[in-house]
Amino acid sequence: MVSLVFNACSTKKDKFVNRNWHALNTKYNTLYNGNIAFEEGREELNTNYKDDYWEILPVERLEVTEDIKLDSEDNNPNFIIAEEKASKAIQKHSMDIKDEERNPQTDEAFLLLGKARYFDQRYIPALEAFNYIINKYDYSDKLGEAHIWREKVNIRLENEDLAIKNLKRVFKYENLDDQEYADARAMLAQAYINLDSLSKAVQQLKIASYHTKKNPEKGRYYFIIGQLYNRLEQKDSANYAFDKIVELNRKSPRVYMINAEIEKIRNTEVTPENKLEMLEFLTKMEENRENRPFLDKIYRQVAEYHLEQENDSMALVYFNKSLRATEIEPKLNALNYENLAVYNFDQNEYKLSGAYYDSVLTNLEDNTKKFRSTKKKLDNLEDVIKYEDIAQNADSIITLYKLPVDDQIAYFEKYVAQLQAEKAAAAKKEDERITAGFAQFAESKGGKENKGKFYFYNLTSLGYGKNDFVQKWGKRQLEDDWRWSKKNRLLPSEATGELVAANDSLNDEPTEEERLTVDFYMDRIPKEESFIDSLKTERNFANYQLGLIYKEKFKENGLAAGKLEDVLASDPEERLILPSKYNLYKIYEEEGSPLMAQMKANILQNHANSRYAEILLNPRAVLEDDADSPDARYAALYRLYQKQEFLQTITGAEENIEKYTGDPIVPKFEMLKANAIGRLNGFVPFKEQLDYVALTYPNNPEGKKAEQMVAEQLPKLAIKDFSSETGSSGTGNWKVVFPFRRSNNEIALRVQHDLEEAIKDLKYKNMVSKDIYTLEDQFVVVHGFPSKDYALGFAELINFNKDYLIKEENFVILSSNYKIIQVHKNLQEYKEQILN
Repeated sequence: MVSLVFNACSTKKDKFVNRNWHALNTKYNTLYNGNIAFEEGREELNTNYKDDYWEILPVERLEVTEDIKLDSEDNNPNFIIAEEKASKAIQKHSMDIKDEERNPQTDEAFLLLGKARYFDQRYIPALEAFNYIINKYDYSDKLGEAHIWREKVNIRLENEDLAIKNLKRVFKYENLDDQEYADARAMLAQAYINLDSLSKAVQQLKIASYHTKKNPEKGRYYFIIGQLYNRLEQKDSANYAFDKIVELNRKSPRVYMINAEIEKIRNTEVTPENKLEMLEFLTKMEENRENRPFLDKIYRQVAEYHLEQENDSMALVYFNKSLRATEIEPKLNALNYENLAVYNFDQNEYKLSGAYYDSVLTNLEDNTKKFRSTKKKLDNLEDVIKYEDIAQNADSIITLYKLPVDDQIAYFEKYVAQLQAEKAAAAKKEDERITAGFAQFAESKGGKENKGKFYFYNLTSLGYGKNDFVQKWGKRQLEDDWRWSKKNRLLPSEATGELVAANDSLNDEPTEEERLTVDFYMDRIPKEESFIDSLKTERNFANYQLGLIYKEKFKENGLAAGKLEDVLASDPEERLILPSKYNLYKIYEEEGSPLMAQMKANILQNHANSRYAEILLNPRAVLEDDADSPDARYAALYRLYQKQEFLQTITGAEENIEKYTGDPIVPKFEMLKANAIGRLNGFVPFKEQLDYVALTYPNNPEGKKAEQMVAEQLPKLAIKDFSSETGSSGTGNWKVVFPFRRSNNEIALRVQHDLEEAIKDLKYKNMVSKDIYTLEDQFVVVHGFPSKDYALGFAELINFNKDYLIKEENFVILSSNYKIIQVHKNLQEYKEQILN
């Protein structure tokens, strides 16, 4: 018997006993356990997989990462077990005798091996296993299945054309049962979907849904067919496919049926005849207990229904209900938040709209097109919020300022009365809460045991004491020095020993009692006309900026026109009048308003010599006039800047800023002017000008760049401490500087030329430049000495060598110190600290 078993274990003998012994062990031992592990892993994938019903569903439920795996690290343990069992079956029980496999179960082992690798997303090793079956086992009953799985791998590897070619060959030459035939057709459909051949995909899925024996697959295929028809804009055909899912009812997962019903509703136009029927159907879906897991999507559909019926309040309720019902549904959350953001924007609730757009971003993947467009809206909205706050604040103050004194007093009396009522209501609510808490304690065991023994357990005494405290001290925070209403601490004076008040940082904060008086607010109404004028200027500029943002960024012509009309009606600065009129003209033109002709006539009559009038009279001629275009003028000024003609750059920029007020190129002129001012006048004026650009043009690239420079570069430039230059051999980058007055420019040019000739003659590699220092002074600089000794030696050589004799005043300076004197214009301070 032992000998029989020993001989049966051999994989080299092609005997009946050997073949059957290994086949039985393969089937009922290793492969059995391997298949169990494989099915458990597949079930786990199905359980954890979450379909994205906002996109066309994939035919196969498998969450795929972008990485192609080659090793089995970090993989599903069930698939690892299945692979190990398949490998063990092949290694121990394969009977490859004379290049022919004699164990009829080995092909199943290779199939399990390939499938386990496939679900672990190790597609190249999986492809090897399936190809081995196809090439080795010509007469295997698993051949058709192996072909289908191989093409699944090819589709995952984005070889769709190859997969389509091979699957068509399978249909022609292989014998497939109904389920295999359905699987092959479904995978062919997936290949067509990937190639965006949607009509061909529909045909394949129809065949697959007819032949599959699995109702969950039928439901999925019908749903994908409906999605494809929707993408092809064939709504009737899509609804027919969705009806097929509804007919399956409980035979297919309920998630397909609910989403099919929602898609049908979206495909149905709501009319006066069917709107009540539609609402009743949605209400039934909402109230059906079986639909609780899908309430997030049902609530959103109800919200969309109410939004379409212009029932905004109910729409808002259901959008918020959808948000509360959702669980890890980023796209659904993003859509709900976006609806709320758009609604609040239309209601001019910009801060709330911005908060909702911020929530939209948190539910979108970074660097997607939707993310970038939403981020842009949010950035623009931040500018809207800023300017709306400025305009509203200025409007409210100006309105109060214009009211008669009696009306001002009446306004604030009403406001204070409202505050007092709110305070009383809050105090009453707090008293009720505390009283209820003590009453509850009094009824407890501890309260009954201590009743009447402790002050805080006696409700009568407690109430009397609390009222007495409030009357004497008012509401106080639980904190140190709570008795001092203005937080002034009494400290002993070092000189007299008497108690004196020591104010802390909160000394100027008004008390609660002060806030409840009319005088507190009356004292804060501005009295100076100049202050009101400045508020009007701020308001007009804010409204102008809002008009441009609404027009250019949000395409909200109605809001834009309203803001620009407000500007013109508010006695604005001269620089805002013409660009406001021109932008209104463009809005009226786009909207087809009859006001367009009136605005055009206004511009031509009152601003006949302006660039805008030229554009209105002959747009093509102005556009072709490149020599005098804004871009050409900017380029010419930039060339002056590069030549260090900073004063001309500044005056030219100011001229063009005035000429092109309202034109998108103005911020570029402002930025060029800021840089020229910095080079000519130093750090402090440069910082002031950058702050102006950042605050005036926050929604413009130049404004954002200025803001970034203020935050990142100016702190580095602010350093004024000179590096020590002690010793004559310090290493670094050194310069020899020849100072000249700007009025002696001819001498400076001669010295620059002589230095260049001397460097050329001495075969040095140094460079010479003429740098503007201030409006009155300039430097001729020789750059690039590796040490102070080299720089001093060069200065001495050109001074005494008879071939050069360049005797003009000069000094040697470390490059970092030269940068400081150029930035801060503090040459005299450098001479006092370092040279002396």
